[in-house]
Amino acid sequence: MNAMHPTRVRMLVAVALVSAAFGWGLVQVVFARSGRVVPVPWLAAGALWLVAAAVGYWAWSVRPRLQRRPGSRPLPPLVAARTAALALAASRIGAVAAGLYAGIAVAMTAHLTTQSGQAAVWPSVAAAVGAIGLVAAGLWLERICRLPVEPPDAPGPQGQAAERTQ
Repeated sequence: MNAMHPTRVRMLVAVALVSAAFGWGLVQVVFARSGRVVPVPWLAAGALWLVAAAVGYWAWSVRPRLQRRPGSRPLPPLVAARTAALALAASRIGAVAAGLYAGIAVAMTAHLTTQSGQAAVWPSVAAAVGAIGLVAAGLWLERICRLPVEPPDAPGPQGQAAERTQ
C-alpha cells in the first residue's frame, strides 16, 4: 500500500525554479521574435489571491472538524480525502504559478522604462505573491489533514499487524 508523504518544501522550490526559468525564457523568446512584452493581466493576480484566500478559509473552517475538537462534527472520510487532495494541488500549482510569474517579473525588469514593461511587471509581482500565498495555504491545509501517529500497540489496523508479526 502506498502512503501519502508530506510535501517537501525542497520539491516546491525546485518546481518554482524550473517554472521561473520557463517564464524568463518565454519573455526572451516573445521579445526577440515580436519586439513586444508578455502581457500579464491584473486578473491573473486577483484570481490567485482569491484562490489562496478560499483555500485558507477552507483550512480555517475545517480545522476543528479534522482535529475532532469537542462540539464539532467529524468530517466525512470522502470530504477529508478530497481536502487532502486540494491541499496537495494548491501547493504544487501555487509553486508553478509563483515561479512562472516571478520569472516573467525578473525578465521584465529590463523593460521597466517603458509603459508596457511597467504594465507587465507589477501584475506579475502581484500574481507571484498571490501564488506564494496559495502555496502557504496549501501547506497549512496539508498540515491540518495529517493524522496522528498511532503507537504500534494501539488497537486498529496498524496495531493488529504489529501483533501478528510478533
